[in-house]
Amino acid sequence: MGSATSPLVRFEKVQKTYDGENVVVKSLDLEIEKGEFITLLGPSGSGKTTTLMMLAGFEVPTHGEIFLDGRPINSLPPHKRDIGMVFQNYALFPHLTIEENVAFPLAVRKVGKAEQKERVNTALRMIKMEHLARRRPGQLSGGQQQRVALARALVFNPQIVLMDEPLGALDKRLREQMQLEIKQLHQSLGITIVYVTHDQSEALTMSDRVAVFNDGMVQQIDTPSLIYQKPANSFVATFVGVNNLLPGVLEPLDDDFCRIAFDGGGTAVARRVKGAAVGAKTSLSVRPERITLRTAPEAGQAANQLPATVRNTIFLGDHALAVLRVLGNEEFMVKLQPDMPASLTNGQQVYITFRPEDSLALDAI
Repeated sequence: MGSATSPLVRFEKVQKTYDGENVVVKSLDLEIEKGEFITLLGPSGSGKTTTLMMLAGFEVPTHGEIFLDGRPINSLPPHKRDIGMVFQNYALFPHLTIEENVAFPLAVRKVGKAEQKERVNTALRMIKMEHLARRRPGQLSGGQQQRVALARALVFNPQIVLMDEPLGALDKRLREQMQLEIKQLHQSLGITIVYVTHDQSEALTMSDRVAVFNDGMVQQIDTPSLIYQKPANSFVATFVGVNNLLPGVLEPLDDDFCRIAFDGGGTAVARRVKGAAVGAKTSLSVRPERITLRTAPEAGQAANQLPATVRNTIFLGDHALAVLRVLGNEEFMVKLQPDMPASLTNGQQVYITFRPEDSLALDAI
């Protein structure tokens, strides 16, 4: 058994290949603490789902070892790992009632009938579906089926619950509602959740930590705030959130900041991310909400001030976006206050300013 301070899950130099040539997961070192909500985020083929399936026991690592509570589990079958699983397609038994579906993991574990009934009732109350216990999955909506799948994963009190794109089949409103419900269950039950998604907003909304995967490797693992505000490299910066990019060449300033000479003329000062080399091609990255739009140049010439042309404005309710032409980028986005678009006209000359600490000089991508 692991000590109070050791991680609940540990991947130690884990690799996975299916054909001996293409490595899907490359030398993964990852620790997951008891009680945390960690999301594996990345594009299709990045290795996140394979990592989840190795933890679940449905895939076996080619190299390396996975530990659960201090014990190696590579050779342990899925049903002996004390892990609950929620799939995108729900994987409910269509011929069983809701209460029979939820009871299934307990029956497999030879739990007595009386205790089964008590635990199932508790699980159905938790998802507010005790009144639908006698229905079958085909009589439920997608959101209701997903709640049943969640109850089935929790009913036997597993150490960990794994979720593989569990909300991908739901519409936007229902997906956002389920995000909140899952997060509230996590907080109230104190369970450990490992969640896989390619949806960045879902990852940022729900997680204690996010592990960003690409090309079989973890590019960065951090809190949602640090993933968004201080990306470790260009992939993380451009994959998570909306970014405006302006190409140029990196010029030296100091260890933390550099100057970018833009291909379209002009310069700006920005933070350097790991891998951005002096004299190399780079891209300035700055998020729409970090930019101030002005109708006249700022007096005293701000450190980062560039001319722009208004192409369009988009009203989005709680805020608006200005679409600008900046140094050849025709889709440069700036977040505005809702009342500002009324003062802008298409084709108008404007200026953008942003602080050096709010922008990044990315390595070439």
